[in-house]
Amino acid sequence: MKTKLFLGILFLVSNIYSVLAQTQGVSYTAVGRGVATSFVTDYQALGINPSALGWGNKYGKHSTVGSTEFNFGIYSDSLNVDKLRDLYKAIRNDITGKENDTNAWKQQRQYASEYLRAGLTIDASYNWLGYSFHNEKFGGIAVSITENYNWYSKLNDQTAGLIFEGKFADYFDSLTVVFNGDTSTIYNSGNVSQDTLSQVISGTISVPLKLSEITNGSEIRFTWNRHYNFGYGRKLFGQDSTFAIYAGIGGRFIQSMAMLSMISDGDDVYLYSSFSPSYKIDYGAIANSNPSNFQPGSGGIPKSVGNGYGVDFSVSAKLLGFLTLSAAINNIGSVTYTRNVYRVADSLVGTLTVDGLENYNVTNSYEQLLSDGGILYLEGQEKFSLPNAAVVRMGGHVDLGNIASVGFDFIAPFDRQLPGSVQNGVLTLGGEVRPIKWLTLMAGYYGGGIYKHNIPIGINFVFGGGAYEMGISSRDMLSFFMDKSNSVSTAFGFARVRF
Repeated sequence: MKTKLFLGILFLVSNIYSVLAQTQGVSYTAVGRGVATSFVTDYQALGINPSALGWGNKYGKHSTVGSTEFNFGIYSDSLNVDKLRDLYKAIRNDITGKENDTNAWKQQRQYASEYLRAGLTIDASYNWLGYSFHNEKFGGIAVSITENYNWYSKLNDQTAGLIFEGKFADYFDSLTVVFNGDTSTIYNSGNVSQDTLSQVISGTISVPLKLSEITNGSEIRFTWNRHYNFGYGRKLFGQDSTFAIYAGIGGRFIQSMAMLSMISDGDDVYLYSSFSPSYKIDYGAIANSNPSNFQPGSGGIPKSVGNGYGVDFSVSAKLLGFLTLSAAINNIGSVTYTRNVYRVADSLVGTLTVDGLENYNVTNSYEQLLSDGGILYLEGQEKFSLPNAAVVRMGGHVDLGNIASVGFDFIAPFDRQLPGSVQNGVLTLGGEVRPIKWLTLMAGYYGGGIYKHNIPIGINFVFGGGAYEMGISSRDMLSFFMDKSNSVSTAFGFARVRF
């Protein structure tokens, strides 16, 4: 799959285990502190707090250029760190084309079923290139190009079983098998020999249920977007030593490579999807009647299936030379999908011809859902508009001289049911200590939303009076020491230059 090779850049720039980047963007220093809104500067302020572009950086440099900044992570409220590491390996191997350990898969394949049932979040972001410029009179301007991947799933037992087992699921009471050209039907007893199972072409149930009944309580929300970000911020009035107000505006052009939004409440199931042709989903005959059907030749960079925009507004106050308070509304806008757009019809699920999962990588479950012969009965659509996962954020920090800074963040979603959205409000506390000029140590705490108790930690090296910096951080230090931790995490950057 060409898409996997391209998306692999997000996952393979590091072999270190990692986690969520939903609230700190691609800023690895913000990940280490756990707080971002009032701390970020230069192009890292894009999508978080563009008013911060107005005060530049503490090193007195006018321009900042950066690349190769990366966050990737997995979080679950009910799976321990060992299982999440196995999931990470499966995703990594799937992307690179490396075969997963077949013996381990046979012995521990129940993990995949657990991943499907658990509340599971996967996030990745990557900064291709960022640039910012600032001076006192003009203020600050910045641009960047970032890749953003967000997955959330939580399925009920029956839906997980259908995706995990495919046509062999317990839901079906009979199996259709073909031996030497002869077709017959056998009872799905659960004790069928492997030789017979290898000849099964479909699973069938005599009294089928409606899709909304089967999927009741299940959710999948997935987006893969590329953001072309820009922003401007400046001081409106005042002096930092007493009281000053800064304002900023930002935005982005969004290209989307994939989207899946599924919510089932028992009465009905709501699902829209749009995937780049690079995913090579076989929609079957339904594609021929879809007004948005788009299947060009494969190869090269994955083709986008939707375009849109997002807008950011923020304001900050600096008081008494040591206190900064900030508030922002980010990513107001939408993406309109016009290629390979499908919705689901709430039909009876009587037959399934697709196989189940082949490894732990549950993000491949879209194949069991959308492929011809899969769980869903699809209807082609001309287009579909999806609001962005907008957030409101408030934060502040206190500078304790040149030695340390401590602060807080609060981030809340506009609509948590949108793909890519944070889940409920997230409160973080954190800061940094600078024992010597070239070293910054970061730590914090956060909880709320889908998180339990996480302790972010990080280290940053600054050389040449701020001319060059690099560092690494993790969203949860506990994952290195506790088997019961619920995340694996890293974020890093090594190509930030100021002049």
